Amino acid sequence: MDLPTAVKSYQFGERAKSELIVVSQLCMALSGFADTQKSGGKKMLLLLMEQVRSEVAFAEKSTGITDFGKAINALNEAISLVESDRPEQAAEKLAAAISASTTPAQNAWQVLSEHGLL
Repeated sequence: MDLPTAVKSYQFGERAKSELIVVSQLCMALSGFADTQKSGGKKMLLLLMEQVRSEVAFAEKSTGITDFGKAINALNEAISLVESDRPEQAAEKLAAAISASTTPAQNAWQVLSEHGLL
């Protein structure tokens, strides 16, 4: 991995990981919402999930790293589960997306560290 790609991968990976953790926490919170609140909460959660998916897709396109594509696939499954009113199961898929997003950041960290940049 060259240095420009390492910098981008590290930034994108860390950002995606943070956003996916927030989405996962919100999925778990949604299951505790009152029935009258679930519809609105679900809509807002789906909007956030779609925004995060767009950012991860941008990361994949900018870096060419396939792990970001794996994160997108897991996120797509999580979105489908939230749409099907199964947010707890969506959180499990989000764990896979978090893992996939972490891998490029870890690989980039190693490259950046070897060059004395971290």
